Order: sequence, then C-alpha cells, then structure tokens
Amino acid sequence: MKQIAIIGPTASGKSALAIDVAKRIDAYILSLDSLSIYKEIDIASAKPTVEEMSGIEHFGIDILAPDSYFSVKLYMDLYTEVYNLAKKNNKNLVIVGGSSFYLKSLIDGISQLPVVSDSNIKKRNLILKDIDSAYKMMYDIDIEYMSSISPNDSYRIEKALDIYLETGVTPTKYFALNPPIPIIEPNMPIYEIEVDRGILRDRIEFRTDIMLSMGLIDEVSMLECKYTRSPNSMKSIGIKETLEYLDGVYNYKELRDKIVVNTSRLAKRQVTFNKSQFLDKIIGSSSELLEQIIIS
Repeated sequence: MKQIAIIGPTASGKSALAIDVAKRIDAYILSLDSLSIYKEIDIASAKPTVEEMSGIEHFGIDILAPDSYFSVKLYMDLYTEVYNLAKKNNKNLVIVGGSSFYLKSLIDGISQLPVVSDSNIKKRNLILKDIDSAYKMMYDIDIEYMSSISPNDSYRIEKALDIYLETGVTPTKYFALNPPIPIIEPNMPIYEIEVDRGILRDRIEFRTDIMLSMGLIDEVSMLECKYTRSPNSMKSIGIKETLEYLDGVYNYKELRDKIVVNTSRLAKRQVTFNKSQFLDKIIGSSSELLEQIIIS
C-alpha cells in the first residue's frame, strides 16, 4: 500500500491535485482540514463538491456538527480507521489539507492520556466552574506547561486537570514519562505545492468572489441561527468577517476585501509552518508534483 501527503497554503490547488493523483493511483483521500470536517459549512470551507470529487471516496469531510468540539485525537482515530480500510480494500491513500498541524501530529504522535475516574471527573468539573481559578491553580502547579495554554482554552485546561488529579504528577512530568508514539509509518513522502505569492493572492481573490456569489452570507446567517456564534467553527475566516458584515461593521466590498486579507495572512502562516516543520519533502508546482508522484 502506498500513502503520500500533499500540503500547501490555502487556494494552492491541493484538492485538485489530490483528486488527480487518487484517480491515477487508485487511492482514497483523507482530508486534513479544520473546517471541512464540519457538516453544513460548505461554502465557507471551500470543500470540494460531489462533482469535483469525481467519484473518489473522501474521508474527513462532513463528520461533525458545527457546534461539536474536535481534537487532534479525532484525526488520529480517523487516520487509523481510513488507513485500515484502504489496506483492506487494496487502495492507496492520499492525505491532503491545509491544516498541516494535524499531519505533523500524526507523524510525531501524541501521548496517551490517563483514564479518569468518576470521582476525579466530579472534582475536575467542580474546579472548572471557575475557569480563571482553574487556570491559575494549574499555572501555579505547572508553570512550564500552562505557559503555552491560553487562559480561555477550557479543553486543554480540563486535560491538564485530568492528568494532575488522576496521576498526582504535573502535565510536564506526565508527558516526559509518556512520550508520544508516531501514528504514521516513517518516511512517508510529503509533497508541497509551491505557488508564486502574486498568483496565490489572485487565486484567493477569485475564490472569495466565488464563495460570495455562491451564497456565503446566506450560509453564515443560517449557521448563526442554528448554532449561535459560540462554537469555534464560527470564528473561522470567512465566517467571522461575514458575521461582522451582518452587524454592519463592513459594507459588501469591505467584507470581500477583509476575507481576502485574512485568507492571505493564513496562507503566509501555513507556508511558514510547512517550511519549519517538514524538512524532508518534495516541493514544486502542481504539474511537477503530479509527474513525480506518478513515476515514484
């Protein structure tokens, strides 16, 4: 079984390349995208349409409701499930997406968290009733670990509490004693699409115009009515700007320009992350990568 990963900034053409590759090597596609994983967020996520999927079976799309919380562990479980299915059905696997952090986590692995007893769950829930106090408590216990966590990150604060209450050791010590175990086999080929910055900006502008013409504003209005603005998914680029437009903060042109600017900034961050985190990779244009993947 062959498996590869395709990475690159938003609007670089990753999905199209992945589908082209999957057709040629008889593969499933696993999407690593932090927004496409949600149902009903179709336009804002720019997820591929049924027509664009060209009959290639995709995984990692339309799994969760927009108000559901997801973590790296979900992606790890999903990868394992899809990998085993591909192996069983004699398929290859193409992993693709702009959320390269999840790919990095699959490669490096994460530590197994302890099973928390019912009594400690009750203790944790009581402490979490005051999130500020809970954060301060864990910060005083383990400043090294908590310094990297936002005081508003209730999920990670909860996990830190679980570790401490169940094991009696700090998260820093726990993770030192329980190092991460890689999920993906080593030496998986990683292909990164390289796009000229000016061309990428043009693509982002074009995609933003398409999203708006397809009904982005109506989609966001529907999502707000159904799920409120509280879920993390409602803070994503394209959604948060549209909510501000609905509040009267921007006019239509300003909405469009704001989405373009914020998407371009995201693309820059993605390029920086990929450059620093994936050192052993093959870089090129979509056509160059397609040729290399097929002949390898």
